[in-house]
Amino acid sequence: MARKKNITVLDLWKIERLGAPSLSPDGAQAVVSLARHAMADNKSTTALWLLSTLGGAARALTAAGDKDGQPRWSPPRPGGELIAFTAKRDQQGRKDQESQLYLIAPDGGEARRAAEVATGVEAFRWSPDGRRIVFVSWVWPDAKGAKAQAVRHKAFSERKETGYATSEAQYRHWDRNLPMGRVAHLHVMDIGAEGTDGFNGAAGKVRDLFEGRGYELTRADPGVDHFDISPDGKRVVFAFDPAPVKRPDGRAALAEMDLRSGRSTVIAQDKAWDLSAPRYSPDGSRIAFTASQVGRKHTMPAHLALWDREGGAWRTVSEEWDHEVHAPLHWEDDGSAVLFCAEDKGRRHLWRFDLADKRAEVLVAGGWVGSFDKAAGALVTLADSAQHPARLHAHLPGSAPLRMDSFNDALLAGIAIGTVEEVWLTGALEDPVQMWLTYPPGFDAEAKKKLPVMHNIHGGPHTGPGDNWHYRWNTQLFAAQGYVVASVNYHGSSGFGYAFLDSITHRWGALELQDIEAGTDWLLKKPWVDRRRVFATGGSYGGFMVAWMNGHVKPGRYKAYVCHAGCFDWVGMFADDAYPWHAAELGAWYWDDMAQIHSQSPHASAKNFRTPTLVIHGALDYRVPDAQGLAYYNTLKALNVDARLLWFPDENHWVLKPRNSQLWYGEFFDWLRRHDPGLVEPS
Repeated sequence: MARKKNITVLDLWKIERLGAPSLSPDGAQAVVSLARHAMADNKSTTALWLLSTLGGAARALTAAGDKDGQPRWSPPRPGGELIAFTAKRDQQGRKDQESQLYLIAPDGGEARRAAEVATGVEAFRWSPDGRRIVFVSWVWPDAKGAKAQAVRHKAFSERKETGYATSEAQYRHWDRNLPMGRVAHLHVMDIGAEGTDGFNGAAGKVRDLFEGRGYELTRADPGVDHFDISPDGKRVVFAFDPAPVKRPDGRAALAEMDLRSGRSTVIAQDKAWDLSAPRYSPDGSRIAFTASQVGRKHTMPAHLALWDREGGAWRTVSEEWDHEVHAPLHWEDDGSAVLFCAEDKGRRHLWRFDLADKRAEVLVAGGWVGSFDKAAGALVTLADSAQHPARLHAHLPGSAPLRMDSFNDALLAGIAIGTVEEVWLTGALEDPVQMWLTYPPGFDAEAKKKLPVMHNIHGGPHTGPGDNWHYRWNTQLFAAQGYVVASVNYHGSSGFGYAFLDSITHRWGALELQDIEAGTDWLLKKPWVDRRRVFATGGSYGGFMVAWMNGHVKPGRYKAYVCHAGCFDWVGMFADDAYPWHAAELGAWYWDDMAQIHSQSPHASAKNFRTPTLVIHGALDYRVPDAQGLAYYNTLKALNVDARLLWFPDENHWVLKPRNSQLWYGEFFDWLRRHDPGLVEPS
């Protein structure tokens, strides 16, 4: 048998990436998007594929576009079922400037543009009768009608000026400026019902449901989790921020609108609660949604909540269950339970929450269940783990889970994957703390060879991954270089209960460092660890931790650091897109209590910096503006500390282009080798 090789950056980018599945009404097939990346031309393409829940070969559905995404199977409808998706295409002599809605029959043929929406289609849902689609589009709220929107869009796209002018409190999100002067509205599009192709009748007619009504969806990635259509197709429920000034920390309420008349009613609102992800029950009598009591504290988890049409009141139903509920929500057909994903100790499971006895049970265990769909009794999940990228499985009643895809099997069959182990240690406050270890392929604890250790410190801080596959911080790729990779779920991480998550509030850095240091102490006791070759790396909040460690850990304990997109100066960080949360997280506004802010800011301990550091940042990062990385790098240089800078003018908080990722990993590994002369190149 041929010897397997260690994974490389090129292998990582050859892996084909599956998107969220959408099931046919009979549960027999799923449609997914599949992304493929080409290192040679530095591009990616995405097409749609069909897979059977009973097994068999996958079938390509689209090929003409290069960014076909968000596929959704229609309900049964006159003229036959359709699959809708978003894309930018060149069709009938017209090239899409914005993403549009396309329709294709499941048995193939040519996809057709459903309508031309000047402001584009962001996300959508089918009406239950398959005759209409409700979708999100960013519009100018003062422009009335589709023609006026088209005129404004043409003028804006042809303008010569590049300045962004605003008076809004919320004007950028993660890696992009929000569309200047525009807000996210819900629209309804008629698909038509006559004929075999479903494109006749009133097809293409579009109406802005929010026009002149003052509503808008969230400005932070408005999508399908922010609205739903009633089972009878007559109403739509949506989450909106009632505050006159929209801020990133706004608290959404729920409203319901009659699709014919446009009349609307606010059905759930409380100034102390943030409400989102509404989903109608199968009979339309109830609406499930998520509710977080952020007025009590900004870190409060999202609970499952229910609104009852008969009484007109809402209540939370999962508050006794110490887990955060993740959207989307999915009702069981009989209305007895709701399905959703939630984290639990470094894993993300699919859960079934029984409404009668308020009991949650794991329906499909992770790894990391990323998405799911259910129809006609068939359940499909897309899940990855620390040892493999995302895979699609069908879960049919009375049958064992069935693997549906095989896109990456041939590639991965020739790659050696390192063993992954979950260990627990005593951390800060004498609490048990989880640490994940990824070992180099072929690791032998009984061998006399001593290995280097690399801490992989996660961001957030309120995330808690472990048993998952990560393309930008891939622990298998790190381990393939010869490192034992340690990932500590420090205090503040999600998935370990609310008290653990909230424990770091107003004292960032303190407990987390104790946990990471406890992990290092645990590792240094192992006979296979070379105590002279310990490194620490991290991104985002993990980058903050690396900078914090440079000022608070005795020089020499860690051979070198890597700081990607790390927070360095909390006063300077006020330029980020999340500034309204600073006082809640740190305990004060900087103008009220500078000492409190500096007590949690790495830059305040700069005089202690001694450890060599690679600093990486992207100019398009608005969550941690790149001035943070540049200030840290400049500080290290001024202190004559060995440092190197990798700065990307065209990347954001992440590094998403294949060639830039190759450069990122290359600089990363070169830096560690430079400070670890004893590292043997992997064969």
